[in-house]
Amino acid sequence: MNIVSKLPDVGVTIFTVMSQLATDHQAINLGQGFPDFNTDKALLDDVYEAMLQGYNQYSPMSGHPLLKKAITEKTQLLYGAYYDPNTEVTVTSGASEALMSSILAFVHPNDEVVVIEPFYDLYLPVIKLAGGIAVPVSMEAPRTPEQSFSIDWDKVEKAITNKTRMLIINTPHNPTGAILKPEDLDALEKIVAKWDILILSDEVYEHLVFDGAKHLSMATRPALKKNSIIVSSFGKTFSATGWKIGYCLAPPELNTEIQKIHQFSVFSVPTPLQVGLATYMRDANTYLNLPNFYQQKRDQLYQGLRNTPFTPYKSEGTFFLLASYEGWSDKSELEFSKWLTTEYGVGVIPVSAFYRNPESKEANQNLIRFCFAKQEQTLATALERLPKK
Repeated sequence: MNIVSKLPDVGVTIFTVMSQLATDHQAINLGQGFPDFNTDKALLDDVYEAMLQGYNQYSPMSGHPLLKKAITEKTQLLYGAYYDPNTEVTVTSGASEALMSSILAFVHPNDEVVVIEPFYDLYLPVIKLAGGIAVPVSMEAPRTPEQSFSIDWDKVEKAITNKTRMLIINTPHNPTGAILKPEDLDALEKIVAKWDILILSDEVYEHLVFDGAKHLSMATRPALKKNSIIVSSFGKTFSATGWKIGYCLAPPELNTEIQKIHQFSVFSVPTPLQVGLATYMRDANTYLNLPNFYQQKRDQLYQGLRNTPFTPYKSEGTFFLLASYEGWSDKSELEFSKWLTTEYGVGVIPVSAFYRNPESKEANQNLIRFCFAKQEQTLATALERLPKK
């Protein structure tokens, strides 16, 4: 049979490669972004109770009414933004499906999509499936480890043309841990006013922002909200990544198009998960307390890495932080990551994997990504394995 691949350049992801390498060498996996602790028992009990109460059949295609209401109440509380649960919410099979459905719904052949680099590896293959053309714009690297990566909005605007359909934003940002500031949203407002493009805002780490900072959702600015599709993840938020349940928020005319893709790919997501989450989220502290919980883990890893040859960058959000090995090794980021995994038993991810061309000089800045969504003992053991200064 003559099979012609629609994604000939796509192979096994770096996450699969590095996780397998960590398993093979009994390394502690601080690479892939998933917790090594269970989700809250109260949430498990709420899901179980939903099953016992008979919530085991299909939910409505757009999501169970109880969960859609809980989502809009959370958004109103956090961002002062109202979304109609009947027309502006879609519950999806993880944030990945929300992103994929959004791109497939709006990107036509030869449309251009501006993506901020480094970026989550789902974006480019889906843009290609839609027939679109990805236009990467690289973030500005910080001059010191105390600073964060940032976006040069003049570069972003120069990348926009009459063919641009969409701009993909990710905040808090994976892999750099950077968050958007008020001046970033000011710049975005000007771009949207001039070009009237769609914003696909990947906000899956919205509840993981540190040092008293606030997550600035597109929902906080009416001028951005009307042009934005906002994506979030319950799996990331509540340490249940295997559940694959997320959602997107969008104005009715956008949400209708997203649901046209959603209904014929997934249709609906598990009903007991939806009802259990709705019950669990009645207590806002379930998500309001998350920054302090994860900040302690970030600080443990950050302080520990300072006693090693690494130079850690302080993460502003997500459950990742970057560290530089400049002056320790001249290996490429991929080779260094493999070497660290096999020689020291600590698995990490090369930041170059988040670039369009991982082999390029621009992508190799001697940076690797650590995940700190781990138990205190896991982080302590990993730090013990690393060499000291």
